[in-house]
Amino acid sequence: MVNLGLARITALLKQTPQTWKAIHVAGTNGKGSICAYLMAMLRANQVSCGRFTSPHLIHPRDSITINDSAVSESKFRHFEELVKKRNEEQRLGASEFELLAATAFEIFEAERVEVGIIEVGLGGTLDATNVLKHKCVTVIAKIGLDHQSFLGNTIEDIALQKAGIMRKGVPCVADGTNPQSVLEVLQKHANETGNDILFTDFESNVLSNKLKEDFEPHQCQNLACAFEALKLGFPQFANPKDTLASAVRNMVWPGRLQWLSIEKITGRKENILLDGAHNPQSAEVLAAFVEKHLRSLDKPITWIVAATQGKDVSEMFKLLLRDGDSIAAVEFGPVDQMPWVKPTNSTALLEAAKKGGLTFSSHFDASTDVRSALGWTSQTANEGPLVIAGSLYLVSDIFKLLRSNEV
Repeated sequence: MVNLGLARITALLKQTPQTWKAIHVAGTNGKGSICAYLMAMLRANQVSCGRFTSPHLIHPRDSITINDSAVSESKFRHFEELVKKRNEEQRLGASEFELLAATAFEIFEAERVEVGIIEVGLGGTLDATNVLKHKCVTVIAKIGLDHQSFLGNTIEDIALQKAGIMRKGVPCVADGTNPQSVLEVLQKHANETGNDILFTDFESNVLSNKLKEDFEPHQCQNLACAFEALKLGFPQFANPKDTLASAVRNMVWPGRLQWLSIEKITGRKENILLDGAHNPQSAEVLAAFVEKHLRSLDKPITWIVAATQGKDVSEMFKLLLRDGDSIAAVEFGPVDQMPWVKPTNSTALLEAAKKGGLTFSSHFDASTDVRSALGWTSQTANEGPLVIAGSLYLVSDIFKLLRSNEV
């Protein structure tokens, strides 16, 4: 289960030098995309990079990227076993996430990467990744209400936890579109810890402006954070803009506003939209995208939804669903290395959707059968738009299903 704190991972990494420079990225939404943009821009400059993000979409090793690809299975197993042995010998009782983070840091050291781009797992102050030794810049993305049982009940409480990644003398970049109360918490913490903080303005950001015709507003916000972090941490790589623009334009971030073919599973010719939106803030972004690109076709949307237990699904549904839509509810399967993560019951999801006062064209309870949810929605949508949302763990199940169909 989730057990925040730095003692166990500090012990795990006691003999690991961490010779690489680190970019540390926290936030509720957008932090994974910021890491991906940073990786793309540094790789465009031939900088050797490691990236650690979570959760994994298929296998835990997917969380660890060296340069342009996931770490090999043999290398992952070697360092995972080394870390687990250390954990057993010292009787540390480290969590799965702590073991995975330590494995990533060991691999970065072995690969002699120049830069490690590290996404916070949960919160910031007590997250296992906050054991980083050589931060050169920190980034705080969009902050919203999520994981309140661990981070606090108000957005200001949560912001303070995220602010815990700041270090004295290390510049911090924060998304300037956050609420004013959040910006004030971040500024106060920066003052107290003795570091400079820069709040982004994506509308005046050179790189975001260059790509505003191709990117959605939230993508421009995330890109502005990544570019400002690059300028502060590695100013020598912040030019030329055309090279960087090309690198981020060609970047694909799986499970985030991703167009995907499920033809191999259902025979449907049209691509579907797959997004891991799992809290009200990310649902708002998805709703705006669907409104702009799909509802303009004047056809109802057919949805597949899942959610983790404890998520505010009623608020998400309020943002996403409309009269005339169709909805299939499903439960994602067991999450590898995270047995405490449980899906919301599919019947409860449908009940929550109906409580919104909307009239659906049709609905379907797929229980734990993701394949049947895909089949029913493909038939129901016909050639109309089909969107899968609500959980990155559902995204993971879709990818696993697609992979199994390739065998």
